[in-house]
Amino acid sequence: MSSGPVRSPTVVGRRMRSRREDLGWSQEKVGVLIGIDESSSRARISRYELGVHEPPVATARLIAAALKVSLPYLYCEDDDVAALLLALNDLPKVARKEKVRQFAAMLV
Repeated sequence: MSSGPVRSPTVVGRRMRSRREDLGWSQEKVGVLIGIDESSSRARISRYELGVHEPPVATARLIAAALKVSLPYLYCEDDDVAALLLALNDLPKVARKEKVRQFAAMLV
């Protein structure tokens, strides 16, 4: 007997989990990094990743900073654009600004 509908993760949850796993971090570590008590950090991050709860934007900002990604990356539905955001985020600010300018000029 089923206990209810299976939830599919939200885009935020998928991005969080993917990045966390890429970094080799536990859910508990991410929770503690954003200021959640160690005793409940794993459960809270798990709920966000599974799509049970959506983190408030202020919390998503903390999560993005902890995971070393931009906030738009967490909300980006397109995998190709998300990969671009991730690559841009890794550049120094001046280089990122120049790459964005170059790319935007190519699109016109």
